[in-house]
Amino acid sequence: QVQLVESGGGLVQAGGSLRLSCAASGNIFTLNIMGWFRQAPGKQRELVASISSGGTTTYADSVKGRFTISRDNAKNTAYLQMNSLKPEDTAVYYCTYGTMRVPVNYWGQGTQVTVSS
Repeated sequence: QVQLVESGGGLVQAGGSLRLSCAASGNIFTLNIMGWFRQAPGKQRELVASISSGGTTTYADSVKGRFTISRDNAKNTAYLQMNSLKPEDTAVYYCTYGTMRVPVNYWGQGTQVTVSS
């Protein structure tokens, strides 16, 4: 089992920044993938970004150039730096953890990000 604890959500004005953190604990594999999904009201959950333990990253087109995912393997923690936030970024953001075989296997509890116009 893996436990994920997220932090860093909140309310910010458009154009502002937030940094989300996700700390993983439990049965951590050396090779793993951590990511962030988000779900806005009335919309499907979507992948925002992911990062492998080797540092390979992927981003949704909607956040490229504005969001940066990073990680500290020694702390089993992933971060999502969100800049130039837009009202359409408003959503509950979920941290995920998985292996190379099953990239999304565990979910965090979610943290609310609200961007006001």
